[in-house]
Amino acid sequence: MKLISWNVNGLRACLTHDFAASFAALDADIFCLQETKMQPGQADFHPEGYTEYTNSAEKKGYSGTACYCRTAPLTVTTGIGIEAHDHEGRVITLEYPGFYLVNCYTPNSQDGLKRLDYRMEWEDAFRDYLLRLDAQKPVILCGDLNVAHQEIDIKNPKTNRRNAGFTDEERAKMTQLQAAGFADSFRRLHPEEVKYSWWSYRFKAREKNAGWRIDYFLVSERIADKIQAAEIHNEIFGSDHCPVELQIDL
Repeated sequence: MKLISWNVNGLRACLTHDFAASFAALDADIFCLQETKMQPGQADFHPEGYTEYTNSAEKKGYSGTACYCRTAPLTVTTGIGIEAHDHEGRVITLEYPGFYLVNCYTPNSQDGLKRLDYRMEWEDAFRDYLLRLDAQKPVILCGDLNVAHQEIDIKNPKTNRRNAGFTDEERAKMTQLQAAGFADSFRRLHPEEVKYSWWSYRFKAREKNAGWRIDYFLVSERIADKIQAAEIHNEIFGSDHCPVELQIDL
């Protein structure tokens, strides 16, 4: 089974940069998007052979997630069941016979860390949500998790130490999530490889490969041995993020 996750930074904008061709070429069984920035029906993209599921933010042009599935899930859930966290379209959960797939766009702590306290609340609530799912069947979590976990995951760790996405607090929450029983698929297969999934649009960052690895596939430890491939497709353009891939035998 081949899964793709991609923060498209606005699906309507990404469609003008050959998104449909990239989608077809990646040829995934399940394709998860983050930061769609749209309401249902605002983008003319309905790939043949896929069923589409969306979760839009109440605020127009903001956040949002979507999934495209070749095989329809047993159930589809939006949000994490906590009213305070479910207004921004950040989570879609697909239930399949042998696993849950959770597509997530984690809140950014923002400039000046204005939203760091909220981010910490979100992290704890979201981890509890994942653990409740994991108690029932294995979980695959994908998405833009808005944190570079280790220094290997960011081009300039020293100068970014207190910037959103690389604070000690955010990194500790990722450590805590993995310690709770979730394996980082890319790092498990590529323990020392330096590869990034997001680059600022400023200062020619992508041209210089001054990036961050903030897009992930995490899987329940008990199915980590079934990971066949984990890739970062930094050759694919169209967004400030690139797609990430998981191949797993379930």
